[in-house]
Amino acid sequence: MHFMRLTLLVLGLFGSESWADTAIYGFVDSHGALFLSNIPDDDRYGRLDATLTSVAVPRAEAPSDSRARPPYASLVANAAREYGIEAALLHAVISVESGYNARALSKRGAAGLMQLMPETARRFGVADVFDPVNNVRAGAQYLNQLLKLFDNDLPLVLAAYNAGEAAIIKYGKRIPPYPETIAYVPKVVRSYQQLRLLM
Repeated sequence: MHFMRLTLLVLGLFGSESWADTAIYGFVDSHGALFLSNIPDDDRYGRLDATLTSVAVPRAEAPSDSRARPPYASLVANAAREYGIEAALLHAVISVESGYNARALSKRGAAGLMQLMPETARRFGVADVFDPVNNVRAGAQYLNQLLKLFDNDLPLVLAAYNAGEAAIIKYGKRIPPYPETIAYVPKVVRSYQQLRLLM
């Protein structure tokens, strides 16, 4: 599966009346991370034109130690093969969601390596969300379904993983204007780009 067009779609920010009069500023730092804000509190911010439909995320440089292997490499590779997605994508989601902490638990109840919400865990038959094997398999299965649902549009898939597919559909298959989701998508994309250079 290929994801050659790695852009963060921000049309959703400008496409709703509530955001129509809001100036949006952005910049890409030296590490390739995208920052968006309505408050330009850093000299690097530049105003984005309201007609902008996408912000390109530059390809990350190769990590200095290309021999490094991420944690749970075998487990992730097996789940990736089983559900036909890239291991690098799984690793990217895990690294941003939990930092590879299998016991991670958020205030909203998301748990484990891939921070499965209780309803997602039930949906994929996970009894123990803290079991790495079951957690990663369910997360991979969920990503597989999202890739199909959103036609392999990676930014939308990641936004749906963070905010739920209903939120993406509600906003006309655009990234919803949620600060957490807007920040989440480029973080995972950046991690994914870096990890693809290793795998």
